[in-house]
Amino acid sequence: MSVSHSHRRTHRRWNPNIQTVRAAINGGNRRRINACTSCLKAGKVTRV
Repeated sequence: MSVSHSHRRTHRRWNPNIQTVRAAINGGNRRRINACTSCLKAGKVTRV
C-alpha cells in the first residue's frame, strides 16, 4: 500500500509489460499477438 505526503492510501498495482509482437502460432502461422516481456524472455513465445 502506497502512502502519499497527505497520507492518502492507495493500493499499488503491478501491471505486466505487454508488447505487440509477430509470433509463430501452432504450425508456423504468423500472427500479431500481445505477449508480456517475461514470456518473451522465457522463450514461451517464438518471435518471427
